Amino acid sequence: MRIHVVSDVHGRAEALKSAGDGADALICLGDLILFIDYSDHAQGIFADLFGQENADRFIALRTRKRFDEAREFSRGLWAGLDGEAWPHIEQAVDRQYAELFEAMPTPAYLTYGNVDIPRMWGPHLRDGHRVLDGETVELGGLTFGFVGGGLRTEYRTPYELDDETYAAKVEAVGEVDVLCCHIPPAVPELLYDTVARRFERGSEAILDAVHRTQPKYVLFGHVHQPLASRMRIGRTECVNVGHFRARGVPYVLSV
Repeated sequence: MRIHVVSDVHGRAEALKSAGDGADALICLGDLILFIDYSDHAQGIFADLFGQENADRFIALRTRKRFDEAREFSRGLWAGLDGEAWPHIEQAVDRQYAELFEAMPTPAYLTYGNVDIPRMWGPHLRDGHRVLDGETVELGGLTFGFVGGGLRTEYRTPYELDDETYAAKVEAVGEVDVLCCHIPPAVPELLYDTVARRFERGSEAILDAVHRTQPKYVLFGHVHQPLASRMRIGRTECVNVGHFRARGVPYVLSV
């Protein structure tokens, strides 16, 4: 069985249409929407609403870890819109989800990323799309477990969870052949982004599960330009499947 795996789609709907070509199934590890693009500041919901110049300033503040200033700056921008901020965000996110799920191949097995909004997925799912979070599915004679979302950070993205809540989902998945998650296990080489020059948050619960249960694979995304894209821990191959927005091609898994 040939399975294609993508993560960090971030609005790249056109490439997503062909991501399942030649595969028996597609797995998507989340982060579908593009709120702000650190590579191209003119792209994303923030730039659409406020323009590239404001996006430039907002990104510069966050890159320098001046998060309080960034939040104060963005609050001023949101206050300048007609009405509350959330309806504007929701409309933009809904438009992106409509385009992305229309492009999503079938069959597809999906879990959420940290920038996704789970409650907004339902209306856009089509026949052949199955969302799993803290759940398992059998594919090609192997058990695949799915754990969506991320952990709490100073970036305050939409689907961040307390460590205990996240660990409970990992525990619910149990022993599997392939563990699919959005964030990596907590290994420094897998967490360091060489372009952003920072460590992202990884999961100690996933790392513990790897040591205890030794799945064949752990598949993840989240870190766009990792110091190490793969690493073996015991018999487990840990693989960052790649930044789909930048690469436009899926990771291929044969089982």
